[in-house]
Amino acid sequence: MDKLIITAALTGGIHGKEANPALPEQPDEIIREAVRCHDAGAAVVHLHARDRGGRGVADARIFAEMNRGIRDSCDIIIQNTTGGPGLPIAERITSLDAKPEMASLNMGSVVFFHEGKELPFINLRSEIEAFAKAMLERGIKPEMEVYNPSMFGEIENLIKQDLLAAPYYINFVMGVGGMGGFAGTMKNLAFMIDQLPTGAIFNVSGIGRAQLPMNTMAIMSGGHARTGLEDCVNYRRGEPAKSNAQLVERVVRLARELGREVATAVEARTMLGMK
Repeated sequence: MDKLIITAALTGGIHGKEANPALPEQPDEIIREAVRCHDAGAAVVHLHARDRGGRGVADARIFAEMNRGIRDSCDIIIQNTTGGPGLPIAERITSLDAKPEMASLNMGSVVFFHEGKELPFINLRSEIEAFAKAMLERGIKPEMEVYNPSMFGEIENLIKQDLLAAPYYINFVMGVGGMGGFAGTMKNLAFMIDQLPTGAIFNVSGIGRAQLPMNTMAIMSGGHARTGLEDCVNYRRGEPAKSNAQLVERVVRLARELGREVATAVEARTMLGMK
């Protein structure tokens, strides 16, 4: 198998320190966490921006501050989000202005459930195409986030329109407990793998309690793994994770036990066809 690319998703756009005080929110916290994850074995860092109150925002200046600080400290691949439930498309696309090497590209719409509220996350076909075109023009590698099998149709649409460059990097987001989520089970993961287009590399993200089993199955099936406090705030049931780096270290140990070498950022760039 190829070496394992580990992505650290440090902080999302929904839950904050109320879920786990270790979750980083401000740029200085996020920069420190990114460096620690790099040193622990992560090749990619997935970033969201927060305002001073800890609320998820799409602010190009905050992304630029984080990107600059991380680049000055280590060579990890920076992957800015273009997501964010409730944030306008016109704002979400500004994360590309910070010139990351990679950016997330959500391949459809879902509704998250959080604290008894429904949080619609709408991604229309025209908007997906606009994001893909902007990334292609800027030389940014898209990390296509697929929440259920129907979203493969949007990948096929982008391929037909020549808006993607191979190898296609597809992230299966498994276990989202909302409308449009696909349960994080071994059977469902196998089905997703079977739908991959030719020339695709896959990564697996497990949400909540699905994180550890999805990480493990990704390693065993030849895919790549995402971990971090954005996806799960606990190390195990009833035990909050101490840091993102702690979660990365666990994936590194799993990989070694299962016979997978871990890719450096330099090796991951080559594997993903990045300059």
